[in-house]
Amino acid sequence: MLYFTRWKALGIILTALVVCLCAVPNFFPESQVKTWPGWAQRRLVLGLDLQGGSYLLLEVDSNYVKKEKLDQIRDDARRVLRDAKIGYTGLNARNDAVEVRISRDTDLPTALSKLRELSQPLGGLLGSSGQRSLEVSDAGGGLIRLTVPQAAITERIRQTIEQSIQIVERRVNQLGTVEPVIQRQGTDRILVQVPGLQDPTRLKELLGKTAKMEFRMVDTSVSPDQAQQGRVPPDSELLMSASTPKIPYVVKKQVLVSGGDLTDAQPGFDQRTGEPIVSFRFNTSGARKFAQATTENVGQPFAIILDNEVISAPVIREPITGGQGQISGSFTVQSANDLAILLRAGALPAPLTVIEERTVGPGLGQDSIEKGELAAYVGSILVIVFMLLTYRLFGVFANIAVAVNVAMIFGLLSLLNATLTLPGIAGIVLTVGIAVDSNVLIYERIREELRGGRNAISAIDAGFKRALATILDSNITTFIAAAVLFYIGTGPVRGFAVTLGIGIITTVFTAFTLTRLIVAWWVWWKRPQKTVPI
Repeated sequence: MLYFTRWKALGIILTALVVCLCAVPNFFPESQVKTWPGWAQRRLVLGLDLQGGSYLLLEVDSNYVKKEKLDQIRDDARRVLRDAKIGYTGLNARNDAVEVRISRDTDLPTALSKLRELSQPLGGLLGSSGQRSLEVSDAGGGLIRLTVPQAAITERIRQTIEQSIQIVERRVNQLGTVEPVIQRQGTDRILVQVPGLQDPTRLKELLGKTAKMEFRMVDTSVSPDQAQQGRVPPDSELLMSASTPKIPYVVKKQVLVSGGDLTDAQPGFDQRTGEPIVSFRFNTSGARKFAQATTENVGQPFAIILDNEVISAPVIREPITGGQGQISGSFTVQSANDLAILLRAGALPAPLTVIEERTVGPGLGQDSIEKGELAAYVGSILVIVFMLLTYRLFGVFANIAVAVNVAMIFGLLSLLNATLTLPGIAGIVLTVGIAVDSNVLIYERIREELRGGRNAISAIDAGFKRALATILDSNITTFIAAAVLFYIGTGPVRGFAVTLGIGIITTVFTAFTLTRLIVAWWVWWKRPQKTVPI
């Protein structure tokens, strides 16, 4: 156990040295670190509780999700009945159901059969219990009722939350922030924490917009004034402009191209006027539809609509066949950049409402850092003094190993670009105690072997060898607990679990390689026979 080949000893020293050097960027200003090579810029990121930032709790509009589901069922029912050439009247959504009256009684069985094909088993555990996404029933008198059960609404909300989290994450990442925390909370809420962002206003504006973009034709058959008086054609609707003062537009309901066909959007400046614009590019399908629409409507105005507000309504001067264009509409540089972010990230499946907002100032974070540092210093000093008084020279060896252990923890966290939170600092302090505990087990075992009559070298060798099983057992069980905390916990709990798990790995490494190597060197130098300074 005490014999190390030259290459093995060199490997241990180099491993510890390289991992410790990964923590070096944390001791230099960020502006200076950015001038270093890319591989040397990895450093710890302070969490919301340490550097301050913005905290938002968003809630998905459940009523909107339910309405969208009913609208989809109504459109599907209309398509199915038309394809089957079944006459109907009064197709509309009411409460939690869609109702339709079949004109001829002879078509009722066929209509029921066709509409029941729209019902699908719910996924997951609900599907195994026989629940379905739609209940189709005969209400009598030729009336068919398509009811959405609560389980289907809940499943739709769950899917909406998962999709919204991905889009919110893309939007937040476009801001250039580091290590945002975006996670589901409860059944219909999303938690967003952005460290370092002191003003949440822009963040709320980005996350509060659905960003549902549509390209539609302007209806020139009726003036906006006539439309405001209630004379709106059945296939059109009245929308207002996004700019101030509000300008009314009569826009056809048919969507020529949707925002889902966009592949890229970038802010820029108009070469002729110098005003901010947003350049966009369609995918193949979108480019084809956009080219067809502009070819068929040369000389007609078309509306670019974002969240039911008209951003711009230019006139089509010539067919646009390149699959790209630009949006102008009295943008500022920031608003053009924000719109590009929204379009690149995609549209939210449902509106999000901010129900809780907090801004953690850097002063509070600095106070947390100072208190965390004080706790770490006091704990470390007490541990160092205890080890020196109890184990003398071997206590010095243990303290060196613990110091390297802590440096390796910071090095690995920096290498992973991990976020350090206050619970993470607590995990590091706890790791110091665990590391010392491993050395205590080894040293006490050496003392027992000395009391049993062994000579110094044999006792030291047996101490390391026989303490191995105990240390591995205790550290593996603690690592399992940390892994469970990481996979089940959220936010600060995960931060604690990460530092604790990494600390356990470095503890096992330093206790059974570094400490043993230092002791082996001392044995080789001193050649003790009877006494050990322990």
